[in-house]
Amino acid sequence: MAEKKILVTGSNGLLGQKIVYKLRNRPDVKLIATARGDNRLVEKSSYTYESMDITDKKSVDKVIDKYQPDSIIHCAAMTNVDACETDRENCVKSNIDAVKFIVEACERHDIHLVHISTDFIFDGKAGPYKEEDKPHPLSYYGWSKLKGEKIVRASKLRWAILRTVLVFGIVDNMSRSNIVFWVKGSLEKGRPINVVDDQFRTPTLAEDLADGCISASLKEAEGIFNVSGKDYMSIYELVQKVADFYHLDKSLINRVSSDKLNQPAKRPPKTGFVLTKAMKELDYRPHSFRESLEILDAQLKN
Repeated sequence: MAEKKILVTGSNGLLGQKIVYKLRNRPDVKLIATARGDNRLVEKSSYTYESMDITDKKSVDKVIDKYQPDSIIHCAAMTNVDACETDRENCVKSNIDAVKFIVEACERHDIHLVHISTDFIFDGKAGPYKEEDKPHPLSYYGWSKLKGEKIVRASKLRWAILRTVLVFGIVDNMSRSNIVFWVKGSLEKGRPINVVDDQFRTPTLAEDLADGCISASLKEAEGIFNVSGKDYMSIYELVQKVADFYHLDKSLINRVSSDKLNQPAKRPPKTGFVLTKAMKELDYRPHSFRESLEILDAQLKN
């Protein structure tokens, strides 16, 4: 089997790290990991690292022209929903301009592109969503990601867009928290937490999303795919499940509605995804939420 050259953007982030760790020792893959600044992964062998700033066209062109991979998995993005709402200039640079630069470089070398998108392109009135449902974003983040999708779809590339939902997992050096660890950490310290009960999602283990991305890249799949967790629940239910798993005090969990949080960006109430297409075409097999917590717990103990 011929070796496939895969380049990953955003390799310092949660999803990027998982993809690097899953691909780095595969004999059929030559892996190039890229991110802004230094390589923050603990394991630095069995792949090539290049610093690449996706918001700088020269930086993107230099790295992609140098390696000319068979496929790019584009994980890098500005994903903090409220920061996107308040810092629109950087949101546009990271989620729109960067996609243009990557698409143009891919077109030059006929590179297959796997582009990561989000459930926030929907208004949350009718979830769980299928791939062909009509987007209608409520936030600037959602709008920017939909705009990125449109750039990919209008290109001359062979492309796959993978939409996902509420990704959680463990990163090297634990530099960033996520919902599971926020709940665990707060309740262990006896801190009360406010949790919304009117938002519904299909939360996604980062390893599962990484598997979906790798499958799409290796198969050079084309089209839009929903790639998320399979269990549909409210954020309040999710938090209850984390508390149950770790035998923590659920009386510290306060149910609130979304409007009580006064967040800058509006969230879609009910998203979540129908996964039939990804299961069939990408052999996607997500873990249950309970299994995902067991996986995280085992990683924390290592």
